[in-house]
Amino acid sequence: MIIKNASVYTEDGIFLQKDIYVEGDCFVDAKEKVSDAQEFDASGCYAIPGLTDIHFHGCMGHDFCDGTRTAVDAMAAYEATVGVTNIVPATMTLSEEMLFDICQTAKAYKEEGTHKKRARFHGINMEGPFVSFAKKGAQNGDYIHKPDLAMFDRLQEASGNCVKLLAIAPEEEGAMELIKKRHKETVFSVAHTCADYDRAAEAFEKGATHVTHLYNAMNPYTHRAPGPIGAAADKEYVEVELICDGVHIHPATVRTTFKIFGDRRIILISDSMRATGLSDGDYTLGGQAVKVTGNLATLLDGTIAGSVTNLLDCMRTAVLEMGIPLESAVRCAAVNPAKCVGIYEKHGSISAGKKADVVLLKKDGLTLQRVIMDGEPL
Repeated sequence: MIIKNASVYTEDGIFLQKDIYVEGDCFVDAKEKVSDAQEFDASGCYAIPGLTDIHFHGCMGHDFCDGTRTAVDAMAAYEATVGVTNIVPATMTLSEEMLFDICQTAKAYKEEGTHKKRARFHGINMEGPFVSFAKKGAQNGDYIHKPDLAMFDRLQEASGNCVKLLAIAPEEEGAMELIKKRHKETVFSVAHTCADYDRAAEAFEKGATHVTHLYNAMNPYTHRAPGPIGAAADKEYVEVELICDGVHIHPATVRTTFKIFGDRRIILISDSMRATGLSDGDYTLGGQAVKVTGNLATLLDGTIAGSVTNLLDCMRTAVLEMGIPLESAVRCAAVNPAKCVGIYEKHGSISAGKKADVVLLKKDGLTLQRVIMDGEPL
C-alpha cells in the first residue's frame, strides 16, 4: 500500500507532506520496496500513528473486569475502529479471587496471539486494590487491600507477567517495599492516594515513575502543600496521565499541566467504562451502579465513575476545545503511552520496520476518515 498526499506525523513530532509506504504489515522507507501497491489518496488528511490507551475499563457494554475472553475481544474490536490499535485495559478494586480470574483470562487471550481487526492486547493496568480508602473515588471500598508483595506476585504469575502498570497509594503500609522490589518489572503508578509531597517523592525515589489520572483521587496542589502533583513535577522521569474528556479536568488546568510537565511526560488516557460507544442509561463499574448522561458517568452518590469517551475523542477534545497543539496531543496519545509500556520498538510512530497502523483524520475538524491496521484498512 502507498498512502499518498497526507500530512504525516513524524518521529520528530512534526507534520510533513509525504507519502507512506507499506509492505505486508509494516512500514518501509522507500517506494522501491513496495510490490503490487494499492494506492490510497489521503489528500486533506493528517496521518498519525495508531493510538495506545493504557488506562480504560470498558466499552460497548463490556468491561475488562467481566473476566471473559468475549469481553476483551469485543473491547479490542471497538477500540480498533476508533483508531486505538494498542490497549492495556485496567482492572478495578476487586477481591483477589476475582482479580486472579481476570489475570488468567488476560494471559489466555494474549497467548492466543494475533486477533484480526482487533486492537493488540499488551497487558493489564491493575488499578487497585492497593489504594487509599479515603481517596477511593469510584473504586469499591469493600475490596481495598494493603499493598502486599506476595499477593501481587500471585496475580502477576496468574497473568503470565501481563501486569504492565500497578496503581499504588504510597502512604499505605507495605507500599514502599512493593515498589522497591518490583519496580524493575512493572510500572508503579501513584494513585488514589492521600500522600503528601514527601511521601510521594519517596515513592518516586524508590522506583515509581507514573501518576494515575492526575488531579483525580489525590490531594490537590496548593502553594504550601504541593502533594503528589508537585512531587511528580519535580521528578523529570515521572509521567502523568490526563483524562481530556471535558468532564474530569477543566481546560485551563489541562493547559497549565502541559506548561508544567511538557508533552513528553503526559499520557492521554480515556478511563472509559462499559457505556462508551452506547447510549445514556444505567450501567455498572466494578460491580457498582453507574448512571450515564451525556459525557458524564457517576455512581449513585455523584462520584465520577470513569469516562464514556474513547481516546481519539479525548485527543480531539484536547486540541479543539482545550487549545493543545495537535502535535503535542498526538505525542501524548500515541508515542508516550507506547514508550511507557515498552512497545515503542514496534508501535507508536510511522517509521520503517514498525507495524503499519495509520489513523487518517480530516484536517477540518479532525474527523476520523480511515483506520489502517497491519497495512489493511478496517
